[in-house]
Order: sequence, then C-alpha cells, then structure tokens
Amino acid sequence: MSRSRLAVGSQDEAYGRVLIADHETSITDLVATALRFVGFDTRVARTGAEALVLLPKFRPHLVVLDVALPDLDGFEVCRRIRRQYEHVSVVFLTDRTIRDDAVAALSAGGDDCISEPFSLDELVARIQAVLRRNAAAQIALETPVNAESVLRLADLELDRDRREVRRANTIIDLSPTEFALLRFLLENSGQVVTRPQILAHVWSYEFHGDARIVESYISFLRKKIDRFQPPLIQTLRGVGYSLRLGPEAISEGTK
Repeated sequence: MSRSRLAVGSQDEAYGRVLIADHETSITDLVATALRFVGFDTRVARTGAEALVLLPKFRPHLVVLDVALPDLDGFEVCRRIRRQYEHVSVVFLTDRTIRDDAVAALSAGGDDCISEPFSLDELVARIQAVLRRNAAAQIALETPVNAESVLRLADLELDRDRREVRRANTIIDLSPTEFALLRFLLENSGQVVTRPQILAHVWSYEFHGDARIVESYISFLRKKIDRFQPPLIQTLRGVGYSLRLGPEAISEGTK
C-alpha cells in the first residue's frame, strides 16, 4: 500500500502543526495553550475517530495522542496513522505504567510516551525533540550516500546519511528514536554508556520524566536487532548498556 506524505517545508513550518487527541478537556486546553504560546498551530480531537478525520484536513506534523481514548485506543489510532502518514510524529500520553505503555507505543509506531502527571515544559521540550529527530531523519533520506557515513559492528550496519539499518543483509525498520539510540550505541561500540548519557544524547534535552523509558527503548531495539545471532546489545546491571560482541561470539570468530 502506498503511504501519503504530509508536506514539510522549511524547518519552521515543520514544527508548526500539532493535533491533540484526548478526551479530557482539561488536558487538551492546557496542552494546546502551552503549544500555542511557543508558536505551534494546534487542533483538538476528543475521540480517535475525530482525530483520523482531522488528520488529512489539518495535516499535522505531530499528534499528541491519549492512550485511553473513548472509542479507539491510542495504539490503534497510531497504527492507522502509520499506514497512511508515515512521516507524522506521534507522542503518547498515558496515566498508566510508563514501561508497559512505552513498549506498546513503540510497537504501534509511536515516537515517545509521556506519563501523567507531566510538566508542560517537559511536554513541549519532548515534542520539539521528536520533531527535530524526525526532521533530521527526513533530510538524511534525501542526502547523497557517503561511504564514510556507515557504522558497522559484526554484521550490523547503520547508514547515517540514508537512515538505513541492516543486519545479516536484512533491512531493519526503526523509528526515529530507535535509530538515534542505535546510532549512539554504535558510535560508542565497545564502551559502556549510562542512562543519563543516553537521555542527553538521544532525547536531546534535560530529562525530568521516568528514566526507565530508556529500558523500554533498549528492550524494543533488542527485539529487532538481536533476533539475529550473536546478540550485540549488552546490559551491565547498575551501570548501563554497551553494543559489542560477547566473549563467546569473539572466541568463535577466532577459531
């Protein structure tokens, strides 16, 4: 199925339109006011069906999407958005366990997941960070290939210019956040990176939410990358994460 592509013009225009889909008026009023204050154009939907109707009319660059909408749940709305508008960013709002919903949000195609209660400053910062990542990824797709842009470890390859990831000659489909996380791990392959380092480099802002979201993104990335052998994403409990071949894989490779 061919996917529609919402037009994105200049960088300023790319940050312009946000659709807020939430059944609670108090939430939509606060979020819309905060986003308009920093220069976004906003529209509000109370149900999933209304959000899907507004999407082709308003043509948002990002959707703030409540998980618990009264008709369709947010995950189903996101999946439908992804089938038609792959370049629209999606940030979920949830009042449930962030770890559980973050994994479900990634599976549905979301870019980030924020738990309530949240500060408006944090929400705005995370929306801007998601839009910057996605805008950079779109520009990279249109950039000529540079051989030096490819990062490699074993049979894993990441092309920074084309935003393409392969493992065992198989293309791996990653969200912009997953891609940014894998790129950071590959750029520091063999080294241990901590949660604060990941938040600072991948999320690109001072994080005040639940840092366990990193574990969720690592878990989802591992399911995509380490479905091939040997596993490359290593966890050092209490310290952080490292992208490297394990001792067994290294010894096998030297036989």
